[in-house]
Amino acid sequence: MLRRAAALRERLVACGITKYSEGSGFWQRPAPARRVILVPGQVASDASLRLGAPGIRSNMALLSTVRAANPNSHIVYKPHPDVSAGLRAAGFDEAQALRWCDEIVTGVPMGRLLQQVDEVHVLTSLSGFEALLRGKSVVCYGLPFYAGWGLSRDHLSLARRTRRLKLDELVAGALIAYPVYISRLHGGRSSPERALEELLAWRGASSSRPEPWRLLWRSVLRMAVGAR
Repeated sequence: MLRRAAALRERLVACGITKYSEGSGFWQRPAPARRVILVPGQVASDASLRLGAPGIRSNMALLSTVRAANPNSHIVYKPHPDVSAGLRAAGFDEAQALRWCDEIVTGVPMGRLLQQVDEVHVLTSLSGFEALLRGKSVVCYGLPFYAGWGLSRDHLSLARRTRRLKLDELVAGALIAYPVYISRLHGGRSSPERALEELLAWRGASSSRPEPWRLLWRSVLRMAVGAR
């Protein structure tokens, strides 16, 4: 199981798979920066913030806390992709993000950003798990599923988590043993490895779609979902 988890993790990282693989923009780590910290934004109405962040609960509260603790670091803030796309509302005071960060980055795939930063500071964002997969240092201010196992630096404690896990033990539990995968091709149960290959094939096919269709699809989503 651990060998399988390691192979799956390596394949995910090599293919640049993240929850949101949006955009094709480019970002370059600032040459003078000694330490670069990425702070991923979350949707303000996300249930994981309401239930998994008993202390700090907003993007700007997180960003200001990270800045106060790391005054000499280069801090990059990446708004949530659904907020950037207009599908969800921005959080309170989000327009003031540059008060606490050095730059705001949008349209750059998360996998590409993670390759160039030193640390990722999160509330409950899945980006923290994606950073762990890539061997990055992760600091948690909330209680996501990957916190409390000794793999991240945690500001909160969770009494029921008494074990210490290796990364591939967490990967095995979170991506192999726990989920149920359904094939988008035949609708039956699938494996994480097969689901990944289907996802890669889907990504390859969608990348050849004409840009006007993408813009039309995004407009339909905005009307159907609405920013809330």
